Amino acid sequence: MKILAIESSCDETAAAVVEDGRKVLSSVIATQVAEHRKYGGVVPEIASRRHAENIVPVVKQALIDADITLEQADAIAVTHAPGLIGALLVGVNFAKGLSLATGKPLIPTHHLRSHIASNYISNKELKPPFLCLVVSGGHSHIVMVEDYTKMRIIGKTRDDAAGEAFDKAARTMGMPYPGGIELDKIAEEGDPNAFKLPHPVVNGSPYDFSFSGLKTAVINLIHNASQKGETLPVADLSASFRKAVVDCLTDNFLKAAKDFNAKTLVIAGGVSANSLLRKNLEMLCKQSNLQLFMPDKSLCGDNAAMVGSQGYYEFLSGNIAKADLNAVATLPIDYR
Repeated sequence: MKILAIESSCDETAAAVVEDGRKVLSSVIATQVAEHRKYGGVVPEIASRRHAENIVPVVKQALIDADITLEQADAIAVTHAPGLIGALLVGVNFAKGLSLATGKPLIPTHHLRSHIASNYISNKELKPPFLCLVVSGGHSHIVMVEDYTKMRIIGKTRDDAAGEAFDKAARTMGMPYPGGIELDKIAEEGDPNAFKLPHPVVNGSPYDFSFSGLKTAVINLIHNASQKGETLPVADLSASFRKAVVDCLTDNFLKAAKDFNAKTLVIAGGVSANSLLRKNLEMLCKQSNLQLFMPDKSLCGDNAAMVGSQGYYEFLSGNIAKADLNAVATLPIDYR
């Protein structure tokens, strides 16, 4: 089964053709990073306008690269939630138009479920059930993936997501957008023990995260130094901050794995590309005799291949949209 997939939840206009949920026949991404960099982050109105401009050529190129026509696609999958509402609407309405014009089934696909599905592309042997740490710019979840479309939230952030904390800390240090990637690179050159930073915990909820206080601690350090005319070693501060965030993520994730007797662990989302997170989890899982799966770094960010993968399993479960499908800004990953 060949699925044409469309992703437009934030600032990447993407299209892909995926066969049977695991084989990527094409994947095309039009990025807006350079344009949003001048503003220090994504501007929703600009993102929506660029999606409208890019979606036709991106979809056409995905079909050309896959060497199929639109008529040869068996279904159309599209990210309908969660995300920037204006950006989502571009992809959803375009996919609805294609579905109406061709009579192809329309598959509504959840953005975070799609991030998890990126692992099905990178790891052909991976099948549910497993425990997944989903970490991105807007979300930080520990999810029990009981089946391809049945998920249960074990823990989540109470405030900022890990990716948001990385980006805001990096911006305060003067790094360009997207700051999390730059911070990860610079942290490789620093001392992770140079600064003692808080490791917040949520009382009574051992699997939940809280990154707001940690982010604020770093920002205050920088501002206080600036007021005194001092300059902090950016590499050391980056390394210390990265270590604190990764420690919080891995501690809760492995505690949940132990308490729920999960032997297969998976990571997904943009922050799953973080080098220290990958390195530490590999080491800790090996020590605890746990099986760890990670997506290829090329699939960690937003893309449509992951949408095509999850769309396949949504289709098999009977999740087919009608013509009244709408975009949704917020929707829990365990929706029914």
